[in-house]
Amino acid sequence: MPTLTPEPQTAHPRPRRRRLWSTVENIVLDVLAVAGVVCIALTICAFVFHYSLIMFKTGSMAPTIPQGSLALVHKVPATDIEVGDIVTVDRPGERPVTHRVIEIHPQTGGEVLIAMRGDANPNPDPGMYRVTEVREVVWHAPGLAAKVVWLSDPRVLGGITIAASGLVLWAFWPRRDERDDDERAPEGGAPR
Repeated sequence: MPTLTPEPQTAHPRPRRRRLWSTVENIVLDVLAVAGVVCIALTICAFVFHYSLIMFKTGSMAPTIPQGSLALVHKVPATDIEVGDIVTVDRPGERPVTHRVIEIHPQTGGEVLIAMRGDANPNPDPGMYRVTEVREVVWHAPGLAAKVVWLSDPRVLGGITIAASGLVLWAFWPRRDERDDDERAPEGGAPR
């Protein structure tokens, strides 16, 4: 009586859905990793090159920079500014002021006397500011200040922290490897 020999079993390819999900997972993780690296690089550059963000709580610079705008400022020596620049000046005991420079009077030792006026104000700021460095506005976006304030809410920060923790856990959670699927497949072809 002839004996029947079973045909050799070939590894069954992973189901298409599983391969697609794995590809989507890898793309999402790669995008998040790149975004994280970009955030870290921008933070380091901001610190090293003296960039920071400010929010406009008043409309004194409207219509150029309306109330609720977010601006990127760069710390520069006061001797580098020109009439027409929009700068932030720190005032002892008061909030900083961000207005347009309308007069410059160089002094000795790198100091500068500047007069400023908000675009929406009819009169210049009272008095002049004696400064050695200012923060020059290099970019601004209307309406972003409210979003930054929303993001700084402790509940929102807590939610972001929990979501980021979940993503890290998901990224490093052990996954069943393709080889494990092949080793578990019995002679009938379907995984146990």
